[in-house]
Amino acid sequence: MRKLTGCMLVLGLSGVLYAQKPADTPEPPMMGAHWARGVNAAGGHGGSGSPQMTFHGGSVMHTSTTLPIFWGTSWGNSSFVGDKISGLQSFYQGEGGSGYAGSADEYTDAGGAVTSGSVYAGSFIDTSAATANGQRTSPVLSEVCKVLSANGQAPVTNGYYPVYTDQPRGHAGFCAWHSWGSCGGVPIQFAFFFSLDGDPGCDPQDTSGAHSQGLAALANVSGHELSEARTDPRGDGWFDSAGAENGDKCAWTFGTPLLTFSNGSQWKIQGNWSNNAYTASTGYANNSGQKGCLDGGNFK
Repeated sequence: MRKLTGCMLVLGLSGVLYAQKPADTPEPPMMGAHWARGVNAAGGHGGSGSPQMTFHGGSVMHTSTTLPIFWGTSWGNSSFVGDKISGLQSFYQGEGGSGYAGSADEYTDAGGAVTSGSVYAGSFIDTSAATANGQRTSPVLSEVCKVLSANGQAPVTNGYYPVYTDQPRGHAGFCAWHSWGSCGGVPIQFAFFFSLDGDPGCDPQDTSGAHSQGLAALANVSGHELSEARTDPRGDGWFDSAGAENGDKCAWTFGTPLLTFSNGSQWKIQGNWSNNAYTASTGYANNSGQKGCLDGGNFK
């Protein structure tokens, strides 16, 4: 059990982290927390047993439809926005059909496999004050449902709705997380992101000069959370005996200096765990020295 400011994360029976909540408040599970550098660094790789991920009888996302929401008063400030909105648009447009997206195609459920089919469906900006501080999931889910309804956008079951706030991380030990819930009875997937401008704990240290530091940091954690949402969207998909999902197991390790996406955009982005690559010793090493990470670049 790891305590976070204002919230308690509890390790459930499935090995997934859940946000502890008041008894009378429904709270979706908080999963796949992308820990900052140096936080939880020794955990999440299977302990002394097998590092392989196993299927827990639920579902994966065979395809995904991504619609980001930018929430907070600062998103009305052009100096804060900079290249972040246009850059994340390019990121999500290029992720679909990329080798990076294809690095998760070995994971299946009863209906088939995860594919690299990922569609960018546009984005919304909500310049009301962001009231979520990352410690609970329900305010973020409420924001997603509110924004979709206000814009006449029907939620979709393969929808992934990442919420980018203008709130800095502060003393929180994580950069982002993903979760699931429903809007109007339609099950959806969503995620939360802090503003990572000038945050060394969540910085992939992209020296290419292609993006601002804040955008590069958001892109790296965005890949992490989307990869986990695709392979473990509802807490009953693929993760290892310690509860680590495919992004967790390769956090802060990079196999290729810059990955090229299907639209030609380039990103410094961590890899994803591959059971097949680990078995065949064809992946690159994570922070525990286990060679099971793929990024769709040099390691396929």
